[in-house]
Amino acid sequence: MLGHAARLCVLTLAVALPLCFADEGAHQHGSAAGLGKLHFPISCGKAAQADFEPGVAMMHSFWYEESDKVFATLIAKYPQCAMAQWGVAMSAWHQLWTPPLGEDLERGAAAASKAQSLAPKASPRERAYVKAIAAYYRDYATQTPKARAEAYSSAMEQVYKNFPGDQEAALFYALSLVAIADPNDKSFARQRTAGPILKKVFAEQPQHPGVAHYLIHNYDYAGLASEGLDAARRYAAIAPAVPHALHMPSHIFTRVGMWQDAIASNRSAERAAIDYAARTHMHGTWDQQLHAMDYLAYAYLQSGQHRAAKNVMGELSKVQTAVPASMTAEYALAAVGARYAVERRDWKAAASLPVPHSRAAGLDGLVYLARGLGAAHLGNFGQATSAIEQLESLRKRLDQSGDKYWAGQVDIQRLEVAGWLAHAKGENEKAAGLLRDATALEDRTDKINVTPGSIVPARELLADFLMESQQPGLAVAEYEKSLESAPGRFNSLYGAARAALAAGDFAKARKFYAELLEVAPNGDSDLAQIVEAKQYVGQQAAATTR
Repeated sequence: MLGHAARLCVLTLAVALPLCFADEGAHQHGSAAGLGKLHFPISCGKAAQADFEPGVAMMHSFWYEESDKVFATLIAKYPQCAMAQWGVAMSAWHQLWTPPLGEDLERGAAAASKAQSLAPKASPRERAYVKAIAAYYRDYATQTPKARAEAYSSAMEQVYKNFPGDQEAALFYALSLVAIADPNDKSFARQRTAGPILKKVFAEQPQHPGVAHYLIHNYDYAGLASEGLDAARRYAAIAPAVPHALHMPSHIFTRVGMWQDAIASNRSAERAAIDYAARTHMHGTWDQQLHAMDYLAYAYLQSGQHRAAKNVMGELSKVQTAVPASMTAEYALAAVGARYAVERRDWKAAASLPVPHSRAAGLDGLVYLARGLGAAHLGNFGQATSAIEQLESLRKRLDQSGDKYWAGQVDIQRLEVAGWLAHAKGENEKAAGLLRDATALEDRTDKINVTPGSIVPARELLADFLMESQQPGLAVAEYEKSLESAPGRFNSLYGAARAALAAGDFAKARKFYAELLEVAPNGDSDLAQIVEAKQYVGQQAAATTR
């Protein structure tokens, strides 16, 4: 049962942080209200442990800005505590986001080294934790982040096996498996190993922030998302003081097409992120606000709320500086504009999008895709060809750097633009081959956690092409397949309805129009697709009553 302060956090979500941490006589195993409940025994003394556990709770919710402060304060108060140094080293590494660079990398490595020097005074269990994080920072100048993450995971596996009663070890090991999972592995081998570990802990610690959080990430994949619904529905109430905990449920809601839930989740997260940035006097827009805005815009577009999505665009246009200048921030800034144009099929706006020249690898491809699709639809062959060339150049650079994932994503985008350019030129056989190649590549991979989804699914683009090519029966089949991996997508439902109608399958047309209205209960009433769906469903209903 949540205490009064925590309930206020759930209800308002923009409450001042001190209220969320207010002492309601309620340090549950040392974790402050609003952060969740956990127990992580350390040998640095009871007072140190009471300070330590809120830091661990924050870290489990990826609130690294705050967990780092907690552990730094611990070091000042308890300089001989190896686990305080462990906390700094862990907070410097954002496992599911980006590896530490520059000062963060050096600070994390120094903390890991200091923890090792203090480890002889610690317990065997603590020494195992320290050894694991040291494995990540070892030889950081010569080893790739991927290799170091795998070394850490192997070390955490030993902690998990050697201390079977330690549920924190189980959670950190499971997280490490999610972190090193290959997005191109459609067998989900790592996730299927992590899932049972996490579910076992969740049954025993239902208020633990880390297990709910990691379950969402573990099942944030097409075909697996339904297994994360329970955690998604509970996480925000477990850790209501944490902006990221308010956002994370939307990963699952987005995967299963629960757009109104995704909207509510991200509106709460955005407000909390703005509040946190104001209270900490942040000089810029927090990347966690931008991340929530990306998901929010996506959900608005999928539920036919174009005016609301436009408002998100207006807010983004005011962003001058992202803090930190992370891939999370750069992705949102590149993706939202591309989504807004492509989802609304506003090809003129898509073709004129400015290229952001992102520092993060591959992100410019999102905009080149939109520009290329827009140019192809407008008949601007030169610009479409230029977009293809830019995408191919970007793909080569990514491939040469060893970034196979993003090289593959950019190759899908290149094929998509090339397919629509071929169609614009009347070369439909070539277009079909290119778009089917893009679909086959996309089927073999998955999105990463920084995004709610691709700018537009390759199979949806293939279905659009088939519809334009007077092949409605084939188009229906492709829309249906697309909806299997991306349920509730507005344009796939609308496209399927129109294709079914053109193919003479009136029952299926009614089904898809009805589903379109179900996902868009708050959709713009004057939106052409919604008007059309209401008219058709109404006509069909009237016909059956005659």
